[in-house]
Amino acid sequence: MRLNLREIIHVPGAGVSFDFPLDLTEEEFYGEHPITKPVHVKGTVKNIADVLVLEGQATSVLDYTCDRCMGGFSREKVVRLSYLLAEELEGEEDGDIVLLDDGEIDVGDLAYTAFILDMDTKHLCSEDCKGLCSGCGANLNVEPCRCKKQADPRWAALEQLLNKN
Repeated sequence: MRLNLREIIHVPGAGVSFDFPLDLTEEEFYGEHPITKPVHVKGTVKNIADVLVLEGQATSVLDYTCDRCMGGFSREKVVRLSYLLAEELEGEEDGDIVLLDDGEIDVGDLAYTAFILDMDTKHLCSEDCKGLCSGCGANLNVEPCRCKKQADPRWAALEQLLNKN
């Protein structure tokens, strides 16, 4: 979504609001598509003492598969947007300032980049998720392990004596 800021560039105290959905459902992360609902982008661009400040947030509910127990879960994701905007740079280039393109800024691109870069690489349904048993595959959050306990081979002779009695 391109936002025209020409009217507020030289008007201190002026502002422009934005509120739009951003479709990222086709984006793939590690073989999954966790963004199943549109990302809601909302915020404002304000002229504060001849400095344009973009502030807002991008929110959505993401559907994940837990990396430990393979169970599905949903979690809300909120990404803060905060940028300084300028028509041109004076002196050295600064990576924290976003340049306007003929008085306009593409808020959709800024929100897309911020949301994608803030995606987690590890997904856990809870911090204390016990995961799956490596032997029987039981989800240890739901049921106990079904594996037969393996006896220590050093005690095998004693176990045979106990089984005879």
